[in-house]
Amino acid sequence: MTRILQIRRGTAAQNDNFTGLTGEITMDTTNKTIRVHDGETLGGIALARADEVQEAQEVESFDINDVPADFWRTLFATYQTCNFQSKSTDLMIVANDVGYYNNSFSDLHDLPLFATATLVCQSDEAGYVTDEATTAFGIGDYVSPLIYTYIEDYDLNVRLFVGSQNFWVPHKITGVKTNITNNKWKIKITVYY
Repeated sequence: MTRILQIRRGTAAQNDNFTGLTGEITMDTTNKTIRVHDGETLGGIALARADEVQEAQEVESFDINDVPADFWRTLFATYQTCNFQSKSTDLMIVANDVGYYNNSFSDLHDLPLFATATLVCQSDEAGYVTDEATTAFGIGDYVSPLIYTYIEDYDLNVRLFVGSQNFWVPHKITGVKTNITNNKWKIKITVYY
């Protein structure tokens, strides 16, 4: 014999004047919907039917590079757990078959909290214009390549290994992986300590 589960039901007016137990479900026979109860809310919480839910609107494209610098400063000032400082290399030439090494950090004697590499556009390419910067890039098959930091002779050493692979950026407008022309970009490394 088949078992049938029948939940408590009533009109919209009856449901509006009913406070169900926590986790109780009732049916609104007027509106043909379900209400979920929390033991406190008079009438419970009405759930929408599929035909009542609007289709999601297409979201305009968003470019994180358009977020003002003040937003990030405020965000970091509000949520950073400790004060830290940063130190950057000068802009360096982008080249294949090169490992980036810089002695700009020889006065630092501890490992940094983290390090970033930034590509700075020198001549319009891949949707970027001169002096625009991005940390979103890759080398060959690698996305967001790691920056190696280590202590040697009590000084901080920072390296980004490239090998023989080409640099690329996601096109600023389309997001498509786009190989860059090395002489149109420069790179800098920043450590945060």
